[in-house]
Amino acid sequence: MDHEKFMRIAIALSQHNVEKGLGGPFGAVVVKDGEIVAQSANRVVPDNDPTAHAEVAAIRLACKELNTFDLSGCYIYASCEPCPMCLGAIYWARIDKLFYANTKHDAANIGFDDEFIYQELALKMDDRKIDHEQLMRDEALAVFKLWDKDGNKQSY
Repeated sequence: MDHEKFMRIAIALSQHNVEKGLGGPFGAVVVKDGEIVAQSANRVVPDNDPTAHAEVAAIRLACKELNTFDLSGCYIYASCEPCPMCLGAIYWARIDKLFYANTKHDAANIGFDDEFIYQELALKMDDRKIDHEQLMRDEALAVFKLWDKDGNKQSY
């Protein structure tokens, strides 16, 4: 498989985003069996969606294209090392391999610093900066129990 070809496409997507003023300099390509399934640049600004990072957008498109939430057998090429959210999405999608170009340190140097998120994740809930309060656990647990007993559920 021509990994450099797919990475060049991811980088070109990131460059196009910058040149057209569409948002952050990030691109991602999802590939299966040597064929591009989906590709996207960062869509945060045009979509007004803080979760529309290139990797997440490409994963969403790939899942639609392949009609599945399981991207086993796929590779993802990202123009930058994924942030914690995107890395989580890559794991949840069961993508086989991640290729990336820029590092998270390169991203931090231009204002995209996710280090505080990594630090927050390592803390106990009570030590995190975001205010939180647990509500109605018993009612929510009843739904979990319903799910757990459902013989027709589709696990993922």
